Formats: sequence, C-alpha cells, structure tokens
Amino acid sequence: MKYRKLKNSELDRINPDEYKASEKTPLIIILDNIRSLNNIGSVFRTADAFLVKKIYLCGITAQPPHKDIQKTALGATDSVDWEYAENVMDVVINLQKEGIFVAAIEQAELAENLNDFSVQKEMTYAVIFGNEVKGVQQKVVTASDSVIEIPQFGTKHSLNISVSVGVVVWDLFVKLGKV
Repeated sequence: MKYRKLKNSELDRINPDEYKASEKTPLIIILDNIRSLNNIGSVFRTADAFLVKKIYLCGITAQPPHKDIQKTALGATDSVDWEYAENVMDVVINLQKEGIFVAAIEQAELAENLNDFSVQKEMTYAVIFGNEVKGVQQKVVTASDSVIEIPQFGTKHSLNISVSVGVVVWDLFVKLGKV
C-alpha cells in the first residue's frame, strides 16, 4: 500500500462561521498567566481542532490580535470563542456556579492521574493551565473541583504548556465520546 498526503483542498475544512455554528465539545480551556505568545497561539489551534467550547485568557496572558499569537494560531483566533478576564479566580467561581467541573492541570498532592480521570458525558469541564514556570496558582488549585496530573516518566517531569493542552484536550475529547 502506498500512502499519499492529502492536499489542503481535500481536508473538508469548515470555515469560521461553520465552526461557530457547530456543536462544541463540552470543554473550556483556562490559560492563567501564560507568558509565551506562541504557546497561546498553539492552544487556540488545538482548541479549534477539537471544537473546544471556549478559551479564557487570564492575568498576563496576551490576547489576540497579536502577530506572535497569529503565527501559531493560523486563524484559530477567528473561530474559537474566547474571553479575557483579569482575575482567574472570578472565572473559576463563575464557572462552578454554572455547574461546570473545574480541574487544575498540575502536579500536586492527591492529584488524579489523567488516565484514571473519568468524565460524565453530560457535564462540561474546564481545565486550567498555569504559568510556564510557576504553574497553576495555589489558590486556584485549592479552589478547583479536582487536580489532574499528566503522568510523566523521564527526568524533567515538565511539559511545554501547549503540549500539555494537547495531551489533556485529546484525552478528554476521547473520553467524552467525540471520536
């Protein structure tokens, strides 16, 4: 068997209006104090790929439009719903009041391993990713409904934020029965 790469015209891509009208994955991404504009753009692209409901950009996290976000987002800032909020705790509290399950993605005592985390398909989940150096703030970890840890087996026990988002979003996308 010989494989042939598909051309862009063969990918059945939807346009931003079709994206906005499509049924979303019941998943929200919260970025708190992310420094890297390239990471932010990459998260938008991942969110677009898996029909994420919304992204919250909090604290020092930069907002579109910005050329360095656009460089990696490749237009996903036009399709994915997003909102800026200065205070991440306000976002966490408001989402919880709406019945949304909030989980910090962090290495913490009593954290649940990602592969052991189970979902209820009728529930919406919000996952929080923190600063590239300091991680998710302790007050946010404490306020979360759960803390989920990505299992790692090497010497660093550290993944780039955009990689962490990709791993978690894919895992939850599958568990929510979207594939």
